[in-house]
Amino acid sequence: MKLDTAQAFFSQLLISGTLIHEADFDEMRERLGITQRPQVVIVLSIDRYTDLALDKSLQWSIEIGQVLVEAIFESITLPFLWVWVGEGVLAVLLELQSIQPVEPTYKQVTYGMVRKIQNFVDTKGFSVSAGIGTYYEDPYKLHLSYSEAKESLIGRFFQGNRMIFQYEGQRSIQEDRAKPVTHEEKIELLSRVRIGDEEGSIAYLVELLESLSRSYKHNIDLFKSEAYDLVLSLSRMIVDLGGNASEILSENARMLQDLYSTIRYDKFVKKLCAYWRKLAKQVSEDHALEVSPIVRSAIVYIREHHQDKMLLKEIAQHCYLSTYYFAHVFKKEAGVSFVDFVNKVRIEKAAYLLEKTELTMQGIAARVGFQDANYFARKFKMIMGCSPTDYRSSSQC
Repeated sequence: MKLDTAQAFFSQLLISGTLIHEADFDEMRERLGITQRPQVVIVLSIDRYTDLALDKSLQWSIEIGQVLVEAIFESITLPFLWVWVGEGVLAVLLELQSIQPVEPTYKQVTYGMVRKIQNFVDTKGFSVSAGIGTYYEDPYKLHLSYSEAKESLIGRFFQGNRMIFQYEGQRSIQEDRAKPVTHEEKIELLSRVRIGDEEGSIAYLVELLESLSRSYKHNIDLFKSEAYDLVLSLSRMIVDLGGNASEILSENARMLQDLYSTIRYDKFVKKLCAYWRKLAKQVSEDHALEVSPIVRSAIVYIREHHQDKMLLKEIAQHCYLSTYYFAHVFKKEAGVSFVDFVNKVRIEKAAYLLEKTELTMQGIAARVGFQDANYFARKFKMIMGCSPTDYRSSSQC
């Protein structure tokens, strides 16, 4: 069951599509002493291989690879070739000449063989997922079957381990564009960062990613593209606020490359949220105050719930303090009264909405927690030094 060098070389020529530049198919088979004539490619990927291999020795990698190869030889009864195409990823080139090469026959046969492989490795303490490409009689098109098998495996991003995917062609564009992140949702997300609501922005980010995962469950590339756009939007905002553009762009490039290679939704979200937090901290640190844990808890609560009706008594209860004592401690440590701090947070968000949206004054007032547009306008001018209308005009110059 050791890797045959000639077979591995021939397999690489087939799945890469480069055989056509080297020699005639039958001539190359004869030259290398190969009898198999494959028509379908199956890609087998060890589930969570990166996690499993962490801190493991080279010998462990060799042994787990040998188990998968053993599973193939135990489970596949038809002629085949095989070759490793990546860490924890193996391609099987299967010959189906002895069966009817039409659907659903070949799909049933390949599916059954993969199930046997999965059952075998299950007993060895790990699992594999598989992608099955299309049948091609023309050997020079076998690279298409390989590409399709790899593409079908993308579905594992949302669905988990021990999966089998058979290539089904392109899905409808309408299905894939079901519900992208709207401009309003993006503005709400970024506005939370703008006012220093780091935790609130991450919680909202997770909600948006969950919504995207439902919309793009059949198109991982579009899902990731939407997620990348959110990160880039935050990056642009930080640069506009004075962040180091070259440093942020460099970090973005590294992070996006890491996210692109992530093959699990939960890990993708975890990595994205960690990076989002790192970027958001550059804004929240500008809002940081040297205050006690109690007052910090109140500030976090205010930023997360600024759009709601907020009473001093309720926040005091949230902090397990009497109303009088809380008001005294808050003003002493924050430098402003509770009411003034709430209004400052609301006006700061309103300023961002004035810059980035065309919402009416009434709409913005309601969005940030003011029930009366006139009261909102007075507070805005008191804090920002100009009316909301003048602020919008100046920000668009």
